[in-house]
Amino acid sequence: MAPSKEYALLCLENPLLDIQAQGNDELLAKYGLKPNDAILAEEKHVGIYEDLLNNYSAKLIAGGGAQNTARGAQYLLAPNSVVFLGGVGDDKYAAILHDAVKQAGLRVEYRVDKKEKTGRCGVVITGHDRSMCTDLGAANHYDLDHLKSPEVWKLVEGATHYFVGGYHLTVCPPAIMALAEEAAKNDKAFVFSLSAPFIPQFFKDPLDATAPYWDYVIGNETEAISYAESHGLETKDIKEIAKHLAALPKANSKRERVAIITQGTLPTVVASKGEVKEYPVHAIDKSKINDTTGAGDAFAAGFTAGLVAGVPLAQCVDQGQWLAKLSIQELGPSFPFPKQAYTPS
Repeated sequence: MAPSKEYALLCLENPLLDIQAQGNDELLAKYGLKPNDAILAEEKHVGIYEDLLNNYSAKLIAGGGAQNTARGAQYLLAPNSVVFLGGVGDDKYAAILHDAVKQAGLRVEYRVDKKEKTGRCGVVITGHDRSMCTDLGAANHYDLDHLKSPEVWKLVEGATHYFVGGYHLTVCPPAIMALAEEAAKNDKAFVFSLSAPFIPQFFKDPLDATAPYWDYVIGNETEAISYAESHGLETKDIKEIAKHLAALPKANSKRERVAIITQGTLPTVVASKGEVKEYPVHAIDKSKINDTTGAGDAFAAGFTAGLVAGVPLAQCVDQGQWLAKLSIQELGPSFPFPKQAYTPS
């Protein structure tokens, strides 16, 4: 599989250095963490990142939803196919992040902030539980000036597909809108991830501003239901929500919108042109499941890589499910090496 040109896929969101390690109840208690939770760091948590790095066998991953997706898409595509944008600091965490993305073959163009630290997510694993503690840091300071800088905008103009994670609505909506408008104007594919249930709830207005530009919108069932609730749809039927998303007003009439909703082990729902199809997921033995964190990012990666390569929609879905299946057998949102080649199911 090979895209037609270099850096065909451009991704934007919040880069984080995931620092994850096997911990214990004492470590959780030290920082006042729950075994299975995801929180933003407070003052009492700031020591956890150095603690995990220095005192535990920490695995370092170039994280953040869309950066996970960018790595996954590059895993499937030809070299030099994907570029990722976001904000980092000027510190050792950024250096570690650069090493991690280099190993993945992913090109990054980070906005470097001299005042803020690189965003970090400390992940304490106890049994099957994961406690995630995130400090967005410099990722929270990305700006439109970086996107519009000549060297970065040249990459925007060169790409044929854009992928944006919904978490970025909390950071820089103008950058998302600039990409969205560029996509519509030049008939390029704009792929958007709903990212988390709180996005439709608390960032409804900026989310709705991006909606006319979605050529593909991806979410899971909880995100879809959150969208329905925040938009007064009065239904929890995933198929009906998918149809509603697909039928929203659209800026670029040359492309029919496709709404894709994953449901864990239940079939993936795909709506377009008023029709809904279901795609059963790839079966996996429960004993092989190591970590489901990042499965949605991996699905989005496989799906979007298929779009870039120009394969049929059904194969895009299949690729997404295939890559998600690989990812959940790894620790954290990562993919096996040596690389495994996709074969259609």
